[in-house]
Amino acid sequence: MAKRRDEFNIDVYCSNCRTHLYRYRKEGEGHLVKCYGSNVLKDYTNPENPLHCHECGTEFARETMMHGRPAYKIIQGKVFVRR
Repeated sequence: MAKRRDEFNIDVYCSNCRTHLYRYRKEGEGHLVKCYGSNVLKDYTNPENPLHCHECGTEFARETMMHGRPAYKIIQGKVFVRR
């Protein structure tokens, strides 16, 4: 699969304790609003509780369906990203 111009890898961190949560392939520009499971390159969260930070327990996302695909809807202010 050819890499599109508007795809890049980002690191997602917990805003509360600065723990690394995901390595994610972001599509498009703009803020991180949702994460598709197929675009998560490396998942550092606890498999038993994947939508909570494994260090401080803060819920940072909710499960939902977007455009017919399962996704994690990010709660605004709970995460920050670095490119």
